[in-house]
Amino acid sequence: QVQLEESGGGSVQAGGSQRLSCTVDISVFNFWRMGWHRQVPGRERELVAEMIADGRTNYADSVKGRFTISRDDVKNALYLEMNNLKPEDSAVYYCMGTGRNRFDYWGQGTQVTVSS
Repeated sequence: QVQLEESGGGSVQAGGSQRLSCTVDISVFNFWRMGWHRQVPGRERELVAEMIADGRTNYADSVKGRFTISRDDVKNALYLEMNNLKPEDSAVYYCMGTGRNRFDYWGQGTQVTVSS
């Protein structure tokens, strides 16, 4: 069973920065896509940022210019650098990877809380 584990969540004030990390117990080359999603209670999980295997990235409009996704192929890790955080960024953030078999693997999530 593939395991993804997030870390780096917590509380931060609006305007601050936070970096989320996701470590994977297999090579990231096993995924054709990796990304970060987030969810708040009562709402659907939404895509925040994703990175395709060739390095292309996609971001939600709400985070463009503030968040940066990156990947470390040696450490088998995925990161999300979040700057100029806003209260509306508060959510549980999930790391995910889509395997070559098109199956989606998810982490357990990490809470990010941004206070105004």
